[in-house]
Amino acid sequence: MSMYIPPTLLQLTMQGLLKNEALTISALDSMPIELLPPLFKEAFEGRLTKILKAMVAAWPFPCLPVGVLMKTPEVEILQAVLDGIDMLLTHKPRPRRWKLQVLELRNVHQDFWDVWAGRENRAHSAETGSEKQIAKSLHRYAQRWYLKVVTDLSLCFHLQEHQTCLLQWAQQRKGSVQLCCVKMQICDFPVETIMGVLDIFQPHYIEELELFTNQVLSFLGHFAPCLGQMRNLHRFRLRHIYLNPDRVLITFPESEENCFSKFLTQFSKLRCLQHLSMYGIRFSTDKIKQLFRSLMILLESLSITLSRFSQSDLQFLSRCPGLCQLKHLHLSHIELSTSHPTGLRVLLENVADTLQTLELEHCSLEDSHLSVLLPALSQCSELTRVNFCDNLFSRPALKDLLQCMANLNQLAVELYPAPLECYDHLHNILVDRFVQLCPDLLDIVMAKRQPKKMAFVTAICLECCQRCVYDMKATLCRCWQ
Repeated sequence: MSMYIPPTLLQLTMQGLLKNEALTISALDSMPIELLPPLFKEAFEGRLTKILKAMVAAWPFPCLPVGVLMKTPEVEILQAVLDGIDMLLTHKPRPRRWKLQVLELRNVHQDFWDVWAGRENRAHSAETGSEKQIAKSLHRYAQRWYLKVVTDLSLCFHLQEHQTCLLQWAQQRKGSVQLCCVKMQICDFPVETIMGVLDIFQPHYIEELELFTNQVLSFLGHFAPCLGQMRNLHRFRLRHIYLNPDRVLITFPESEENCFSKFLTQFSKLRCLQHLSMYGIRFSTDKIKQLFRSLMILLESLSITLSRFSQSDLQFLSRCPGLCQLKHLHLSHIELSTSHPTGLRVLLENVADTLQTLELEHCSLEDSHLSVLLPALSQCSELTRVNFCDNLFSRPALKDLLQCMANLNQLAVELYPAPLECYDHLHNILVDRFVQLCPDLLDIVMAKRQPKKMAFVTAICLECCQRCVYDMKATLCRCWQ
């Protein structure tokens, strides 16, 4: 039998206020400041748009983190919040307790609502706790008098209703409201609409950008000037952008060639770029060289997946100044079996003092490649994570790799492929051999150090689409359970 827990005095107070909209709205200026965050949250969850509108206009904190309360975008709620901003902007004189500088529409700052809901056992006042943390972390967005609206934006195929609502509202108030996009995703979106959107946003606020388009040359040519203005861009993901590398360079019309070159040269203006990811990219060797030559900074991470990279490309990357202090290198689903691994070995040697994460997953590496890479791997003393899964190593080659890795004491996560001896001639998993061989391989590392997290992983089973994993004990795929 459950015990009845009576409502608290605060809950009873809020219930009474929410039942009388007129009284609540008239009392906002004199209401104790501690009541406002829990009252706002209750009004938000109850979809009480009139109270929300009035509370936004009377908000006594520098930031209103409303995005974390929106489980799914709702135009009605968003419009009520924006109407409250309009009340604030047109109110003369300013409300007595007005402090709002940032309307936060991203899914961040849950701690603000937790603190004011009493979920953290610490005392706080109107100027302490989470409110101070938010004000400090968003200081860069609130340097001027006008109000900033901070959001992330995903432009996929067409504008959604709530996006249209926000963009039209911001366009009409450009003189008093600054719309700042921190993360932007562009997925096969009409270039004309994108240019209109970027006319509302200030590109220099964008810190993360993901770009996917089928209209490669025409899109990149129009988009290039905007990319060059993203001077605070930290993370850039290029996905499924194809420029046929088999076509001879001179067969491109001059206008197309200029479009692509115009786009690549913008990389020289991205002075804050730290993380570059290329997924499903098809560029010619000349274009790869042009891209990395344009980098004027030292990248912290480089990720290349499902992309066409030749031996010449890898050799060029090994000599690229912008990659000499990488902390994270991720190469996945790249065919390396047909090329000599000298370029990769030199790259590893160049970043041995800084590299923390190395993922060489599904690269068709074989024993001969591994023997070339081992001297460079042994120098990477700062590694904390390695992943060699889905490569083609025999048991002797894997033993050599483990003896090398056993000397790297910073490793916290280690993923290795099951040796080739665990498969039959049709590449079916031989479970008995897998269970027999993995403990011996694990012992090689344990003889020198105690691994924190280490596993041997088979290829995906063709029957159940799962893997067999050995990490101190065997976990078999569904076919063998």
